[in-house]
Amino acid sequence: MHIFLLGADGFIGRHIATHLRQHGHHVTASARSVSALAQMGFSTFQADLTKPVNWAEALKGCDAIVNAAGLLNGSKEQMHAVHSKAPAALYAAAKKAGLRKIILISAVGIEANTPFARHRKAGEAVALASGLPTVILRPSMVLGEASYGGSSLLRALAALPLISPMVGDGAQAFDPIHADDLAATVRQTLESNDLNGQILSPCGPERVSQAEMLTATRAWLGRTPARARPIPLPIAHAMGWLGDKLKLGPISTAAVAQLEAGVAADYTTFTKATGQTPRGFSEILSARPAGTQDLWHARLYLLRPLIRFSLMFMWLISGLVGLFLPPERFLDGLSSVPFSGQALTIAARGAGLIDVAIAFGLLAAWRLPRLALLQLAMVGSYTLAFGLMAPALWLEPYGGLLKNIPILCLIWVHFILEEER
Repeated sequence: MHIFLLGADGFIGRHIATHLRQHGHHVTASARSVSALAQMGFSTFQADLTKPVNWAEALKGCDAIVNAAGLLNGSKEQMHAVHSKAPAALYAAAKKAGLRKIILISAVGIEANTPFARHRKAGEAVALASGLPTVILRPSMVLGEASYGGSSLLRALAALPLISPMVGDGAQAFDPIHADDLAATVRQTLESNDLNGQILSPCGPERVSQAEMLTATRAWLGRTPARARPIPLPIAHAMGWLGDKLKLGPISTAAVAQLEAGVAADYTTFTKATGQTPRGFSEILSARPAGTQDLWHARLYLLRPLIRFSLMFMWLISGLVGLFLPPERFLDGLSSVPFSGQALTIAARGAGLIDVAIAFGLLAAWRLPRLALLQLAMVGSYTLAFGLMAPALWLEPYGGLLKNIPILCLIWVHFILEEER
């Protein structure tokens, strides 16, 4: 079959795309950014779901749709566009083109009172109203060799030194499923009509608590045992609110609500309907040893926002100094620079404004990879210009320009960590 896969650049989407291709299906991979997918050898169709899309053109030659697109956090308009408005237009074009089927990847636990849950439910209603045979899959927590979102946060918490924090008492239940097993379920629903009209919750056979997952993941990473430390729910909710405001990815009100309620599904109903026997949590972990890249990612994951806010603090203080420091405090050290004191003062005030703007950009998480490149350009130009015009600054007793070298390295690490895909 020729499958149009929406959300193909996501963690789940990439597993589905690869699995379907391995089993002989042709995949048109669609996402907001498709350059990486094209490099991976997929036919691609670029689509920003918050903007109008020519779906008739996208669906030429396709037989079915797999919709794996979704937002955990976003504005009301973005959430509506991704989960309801754009899919409704896609499904209408699919019906007109005579496609056979729609498979929607939703989520378990959408009974929660969160924007994510409400928009997911609305998206399911849109799919069921399309007039095409539809299967809705609500997977439990999805794990894989790689990690993303909630599974990355799980690894990060498990890798912390000395303690293993958990939301609430840690007794919440999970039935994790491997991403490849979920992809196999998607393929089965595409290749068979027996599951049309059903809502299934793909999950694994092993039910584990949040605390048990943290303990097992920590052991898998090779870390020594640590004391479990419950995070009281009011504090967890406050952290989720702060994560929403500062755009901290999986640390959000929706993620906290899901962890508070657990992510359990009905394995018996799922396996009876499909005949599949996915791997359980212990089997997923034991299938391979943790590698250096797993430990690095787990330990760097929570350093990512810390690096971002340390850079924000640096740019804010640097900007305020540039804006308000009296000229006589910095002009003496620049006597060898071939510019007048007035010109240097104007440059310092202008640079101060740019520095403050960078700080607020970091606070708002505005296009962080691009902002990292701007930071590299700013620090690099400062260092090069003053290093050439006033070489004595390299020999200042408190570091002077020498400090810019590790700062440039830190900004480069920040750039790498913010380029997720």
